[in-house]
Amino acid sequence: MTMEVEVQEERHAEDGGRAAVVMVQADDVSEACKQMVNPKVVRIAGQYDLVNLAHQVQNSDRFIRATAGGKLQQIATQIRFLQQQAREVLEQAKRDAQLHHAACNFQKRPGQLYHLYEKPDGQTYFSMLSPSDWGASQPHHHVGSFHLEMDMSWTPIEELEHRSRELKAIERVLDSQNVRDAISYTMGSDES
Repeated sequence: MTMEVEVQEERHAEDGGRAAVVMVQADDVSEACKQMVNPKVVRIAGQYDLVNLAHQVQNSDRFIRATAGGKLQQIATQIRFLQQQAREVLEQAKRDAQLHHAACNFQKRPGQLYHLYEKPDGQTYFSMLSPSDWGASQPHHHVGSFHLEMDMSWTPIEELEHRSRELKAIERVLDSQNVRDAISYTMGSDES
């Protein structure tokens, strides 16, 4: 049995300002449920009790809506963050591809620092010589210096110290006893 009770508070237009209160009909209650309710303790609900029940339902609806809205807002923030990360990854991939296509007369090896120069005609090329190595006889404009990483990505020299600190922090975490135990446990559980 559903009873609609007029609630004095403002409601959303889609529900017409009424809160639906669903009541259990006596004939719908199983025999087991009837035995759990002590008729001496249960009193007959009055008109005001229905209004209070409608307020409770209405407040529950508001809390559920606010909670869902908060969670959706958090997800939207995470999506924006992931979109920004995706843009950064694509920009880095584009930069790395351009650097790999620069002219080079030697075999590039990961872990080494290389210096990018640009000729007057716009051609870029890598050199092992830094601007300070050239001194006053630097032949072309120095664009930047880049460290070739093990994954064949490039790190600008300006970011090298930051990346080095990040990698050391990751190494400390991986070297910690808890991580070693977790890895050992995971490896052991795969074998069984």
